[in-house]
Amino acid sequence: MCLVNFHFQNHPKYKLIVVANRDEFYERPTKPAHYWEDEPNILAGRDLLQMGTWLGISKKGRFAAITNYRDPSLPETGRYSRGEIIRHFLTNGTEPDIFMEELIKERKNYGGYNIILGDPNGLYHYNNVLDESKDINAGTHSLSNHSLNTPWPKVVKGRTRLNEYIQTNQEEVSIDMLFNLVTDRSTADDGELPHTGVGVEMERLLSPMFIKIPNYGTRSSTVLLVDKENRVTFVERTFKEGDFQFEKKYEFKIE
Repeated sequence: MCLVNFHFQNHPKYKLIVVANRDEFYERPTKPAHYWEDEPNILAGRDLLQMGTWLGISKKGRFAAITNYRDPSLPETGRYSRGEIIRHFLTNGTEPDIFMEELIKERKNYGGYNIILGDPNGLYHYNNVLDESKDINAGTHSLSNHSLNTPWPKVVKGRTRLNEYIQTNQEEVSIDMLFNLVTDRSTADDGELPHTGVGVEMERLLSPMFIKIPNYGTRSSTVLLVDKENRVTFVERTFKEGDFQFEKKYEFKIE
């Protein structure tokens, strides 16, 4: 997952609004969003290589999303799969702040990551490379591959566009319009690019909100809504090498 835009606790109808893109190698085997056979309380897509996920919600309302931390000087992977963290959290009864403390203790067991976790009433962010953790305040936020609200072009664009849309749609939101927010394939100007060690050409290719480059790009987009009656709407759109394939929609009420 490379871009997670979300609006938290500051809307008349919704506690949580998420619109996110997952970027991955095209050949990596993946199963679209579904209730997992071995963990039926989890609704999420699934990475079939490590059997974890990048974004999911449980029937009890626990939510988590993870992104890699981009720095080629760091080890590519750790002792354990980062996608397993979400599975552990969604199936765990531990309070989110206590779960965060456990992540801090085990930070060196994983490749670099950011995670957002909690539920529609309280969210937390943790970055294991910078070893920073925080309660997330109400409002609009965006996360890519550095830290929460780092002013990369796609982060600024995603956060700004989502906030502007929310402010002008205080009664209801359109799932199609939310998806449209993250379909932008325009690259950032070179002067705005971050310097993460991958070179200016790759920085440029990775700068759009929706990525399409040889062998790698946006594989899926997700919209998640949780209203104040605890009704969940989860919609995932799947892409193949940049082309739309199909959409899956799930609705349930938090137990």
